[in-house]
Amino acid sequence: MAKLWKLHSTYSLCFLSLAIAAHGQNPTSSTPITAADASAVSAAPAAAAGLANRGDSAIRLGTGDLIEVNVYNVPELNTKTRVSGAGDVYLPLVDYVHVGGLTINDAEAVIEKRLDEGGFVKNPHVQLFVDEYTSGGAAVLGEIMKPGVYPVLGDQRLFDLISAAGGFTEKSGKSAAVTHRGQAPVVVPISRNLEDHADSNIPVAPGDTISIRQADIVYVVGDVLRPSGFMMQSGQLSVLQAIALAGGTNSTAKLSAARIIHKGPSGLSETPVPLKKLLRAQAADIQMQPDDILFVPTSARKLLESRTAEAALQMATAAALISVR
Repeated sequence: MAKLWKLHSTYSLCFLSLAIAAHGQNPTSSTPITAADASAVSAAPAAAAGLANRGDSAIRLGTGDLIEVNVYNVPELNTKTRVSGAGDVYLPLVDYVHVGGLTINDAEAVIEKRLDEGGFVKNPHVQLFVDEYTSGGAAVLGEIMKPGVYPVLGDQRLFDLISAAGGFTEKSGKSAAVTHRGQAPVVVPISRNLEDHADSNIPVAPGDTISIRQADIVYVVGDVLRPSGFMMQSGQLSVLQAIALAGGTNSTAKLSAARIIHKGPSGLSETPVPLKKLLRAQAADIQMQPDDILFVPTSARKLLESRTAEAALQMATAAALISVR
């Protein structure tokens, strides 16, 4: 009997200790936590962490911004809406809410208050983030992979916006123009390796326009293997480089009559090119200018000779065929 009483006392003390420990961990709440509540509590921090990576609570909302509103444990109230010209957004149950000029934290508090005071959700937890930050963003245009408007959050610089837009296209040039509101464009040099022009990483503010210009083009036409236009990716291109990109000249080309056609303010002008000497390394290479046209004409004599040779070859082939028969 004494052993049973001792065992009963031991169990009683264990239950009493557990009750005291549980009460100490949550002294302000006496309501039992259900399984659904526990899952909601554990899911909320994870969802909040994911959304925090997609927004900045310090930015202010404005006209045209596309926002997403999430109410934890009430998926029926989750919605995506755009801020109107009056600064309002329409939300289920609570109707229109004014969020223009508010930070994300302030807008979340306003929506939570409307849900709570309206009796729709008790102690709601609202998470808001911006899908498209149109009102406070910078437009990135031109030769960029993903042109569009990108949010300018905190201390943003030119390279940050270029990276957000996916980087340069194959046709991008060597400079970018950044236009601040009410100011003249600021043109800075750039390259695919951004570290080459660290000084070009200038600050960017909401409302700015960033334009990545297309690379300059030169054209090679006439009696070459692949007549085409070629990008001046490095900002420079010489005659020999252009000829190499075009696959070289054909055997019927008249090298001594090659020339560069310039297009200037006063019209077209021509500059003779000693292409034969250039190919023999007997003359200095010539740098071409943007929109220059390198024209390599065809030699009538060489063409006639080649056609005569082709005709003779065809006759020989025909004669051979006849003799075989």
